[in-house]
Amino acid sequence: MRAPAFWAGGGGVMPLLLAPFSALYAQATARRMARPGWQAPVPVICCGNATAGGAGKTTVALDIGRRLADRGVAAHFLLRGYGGTTKGPLRVDPATHDSTLVGDEALLLADVRPTWVSADRAAGAKAAIEGNARAIVMDDGLQNPGLAKDLSLLIIDGGFGFGNGQIIPAGPLREPVAAAAARCQAAVLIGEDETGALAQLPPGMRVLRAKLAAGPEAAMLRGQPVFAFCGIANPRKFFATLQESGAVLAGREAFGDHYQYDAGEIQDLLAQADAARALLVTTKKDFVRIPAQFRSRVTVVTVTLQWEESAEIESLLDPLAQRVPIPA
Repeated sequence: MRAPAFWAGGGGVMPLLLAPFSALYAQATARRMARPGWQAPVPVICCGNATAGGAGKTTVALDIGRRLADRGVAAHFLLRGYGGTTKGPLRVDPATHDSTLVGDEALLLADVRPTWVSADRAAGAKAAIEGNARAIVMDDGLQNPGLAKDLSLLIIDGGFGFGNGQIIPAGPLREPVAAAAARCQAAVLIGEDETGALAQLPPGMRVLRAKLAAGPEAAMLRGQPVFAFCGIANPRKFFATLQESGAVLAGREAFGDHYQYDAGEIQDLLAQADAARALLVTTKKDFVRIPAQFRSRVTVVTVTLQWEESAEIESLLDPLAQRVPIPA
């Protein structure tokens, strides 16, 4: 899926024409969120957002999962598995499952900690707990009422913010910003606030700041020509990260979010890279959606999350870690 251009702002007639449908969407979301969720016997942490599409939820979830593991907490990841066909609950096995079954984010998470895909989040949480989870980290799910959350974080992409500020389909918002923020204990701003998103948050809401940085493999690309491609919600972020790491961007191509590549498309990208005498590079999220026979010819550049003050996220995790049940 590629988001409509008017979702980013700039006016136009489409948001006005779609406003009645947005009102119905918002009402349906509010009714759904009024239902109570199942309270798990272990802490549940949700990395969510107010908009459709990526904001950095998976990156934050990965960071929190690692921090809990460093505390000795057996955290499991839980997500819907967008782009995959399974409804779950299913524990992800990267050795046998692919992105068409479980989605691309699930494969990234499963490389770090046990990961469950489940459209029914409560059923997924129960399966994870039966699998010895002592904490659950949700990638997305802020607008899913099935599972009660102990800590919810509102993830904001500083470059996109809340788009044009309208509800789906007139804009990218899943619900009003105020409604999403009211269920969160803090917001996480990734990158600079280029759109004034923080001004739309409730007064006094706690804001944690972070930025994305290229992973260690990017050091090998410094000064090297690269042809970059990706199918993520905000391709501009990936291209900018490459340039900031010192790579020379000889070409680029953006696809829709969660795009499933076929052999012909990868062959074409390889030909363009060869013509530019450049390495073909992409994200780890895209890599799992490339036909297996081409993966040895594509370089992966990962991203890491760098907190402005890591003590702030640790302070939010402290009370939850103290509540983790001790195995019998």
